Amino acid sequence: MSRRSGILEFAVLGLLRESPMHGYELRKRLNTSLGVFRAFSYGTLYPCLKALVANGWLTEEPGSASDDAGAAPLAGRRAKIVYRLTPEGKEHFEELLSQTGPDVYEDEHFAARFAFFGQTSRDVRMRVLEGRRSRLEERLEKMRASLARTRERLDDYTLELQRHGMESVEREVRWLNELIESERAGRDLRGPTADGSAPDSTSGATGGLPRHRDSTRPDPSDDTTT
Repeated sequence: MSRRSGILEFAVLGLLRESPMHGYELRKRLNTSLGVFRAFSYGTLYPCLKALVANGWLTEEPGSASDDAGAAPLAGRRAKIVYRLTPEGKEHFEELLSQTGPDVYEDEHFAARFAFFGQTSRDVRMRVLEGRRSRLEERLEKMRASLARTRERLDDYTLELQRHGMESVEREVRWLNELIESERAGRDLRGPTADGSAPDSTSGATGGLPRHRDSTRPDPSDDTTT
């Protein structure tokens, strides 16, 4: 299995863990929620679904032939196939969630993994974030060395493009530093639960995202006046 198809398999299983869906819904979620999959077509998605069914990780169930949920079935239209995660599929997805090998730190795979951090234990999140940061720091060092060697031979536009690329990597490293700091502090910023109570910050699957704010506005916590 190629790396790209492996990422698609992971994302499909993760989305179906949330709820059963038919192919159109899955492709829409892949395109809108996970930008890395914008280029995927039905010709790529359906072979993946068939393979997951063959492995026993998904089941196919007949759905409604209507266009919208709750609408009356349309005469002559074939019912859509709804895909549902099996217990074996859930177990396989949880195994994938626990993996923290080098491939996870690459751009496309990291984006897909990060999208499911809410289902990932804190220790695994930390390993993924630290591995991604290390990978980007290595990339940044190589970019700086390359720029130093070739600066005199580059025109202004190519030089600006190189700088833009470096700044993008630097921004992501800073973002990762914030995330790692939040995870280490055990922060949970997901807000109250459905029953109005605060979320359990000791849970291994709670979120640790830092709260972003406008840097030009003062932070109320910095106010020392009484």
